[in-house]
Amino acid sequence: MNILLYDHTFEGFLTAVFEAYEFKLKQVKIVKEALQTEQLFAQTRKVFTQAPKAERVYQKLKSLIGDLGLHRMLYTFLSEDEDIETHLWAVVQYALDHPQRKIIQDFSHPSVLKLSQYEQMVHREKHRMEAFVRFRLTLDGIYYAEIEPDFNVLPVIAKHFKDRYQDQKWMIFDHKRTYGIYYDLHKVELVEMKFANHLNKQEGLEMLVKDEKLYQHLWQTYFKKTTIQARKNSRLHIQHVPKRYWKYLTEKFVV
Repeated sequence: MNILLYDHTFEGFLTAVFEAYEFKLKQVKIVKEALQTEQLFAQTRKVFTQAPKAERVYQKLKSLIGDLGLHRMLYTFLSEDEDIETHLWAVVQYALDHPQRKIIQDFSHPSVLKLSQYEQMVHREKHRMEAFVRFRLTLDGIYYAEIEPDFNVLPVIAKHFKDRYQDQKWMIFDHKRTYGIYYDLHKVELVEMKFANHLNKQEGLEMLVKDEKLYQHLWQTYFKKTTIQARKNSRLHIQHVPKRYWKYLTEKFVV
């Protein structure tokens, strides 16, 4: 068994694929470096991400499985499931061994089917985040929002918010993964932030402009007044807006 350790990035995974073929390795297993476990009789090799190698693999896969296949591979990667590399590596091998087939539609292959299932899960989370993000205006004139999605969807929701809020500076921060995306009126960049543990929620609100709390109150009042109590269906509501998202929804203070 040859274990290839990579740095948790999609480019790193593609580099590992390149080196598996470059060094003609047999019985390959690609593993995130932080999840490494000692295994007897296994050869471990650390992969250093190299953009040229990753690009060559990307272009080769594009010619074999097309944009749809690459889309499913990326969404599978963003699911962060511990077993994703097994299925991604299996699909890569399947595609390279059968260049004449449209393997990405062959759901009789268990890993091809898995990629489709991962894609659906991440796609659903992406749409929920695009709907449930609530911005608050800070003293710096930046609209700020916090989220904690089940999957790492920040990279795939950036375009939605850039297209929708082109004339405003904004930042969306993923608390679970401690990084965010920031739009400066020109481009979207990845940013990392660290918050002091001693700050409580009320102290954090001091970052907001004076009228922000008023606007939040107006937003809450709007939802309260437009909710018809007689037609309220809590079970259906929770089905469409799961409770794990309520933490950062302004209107959930009253609905």
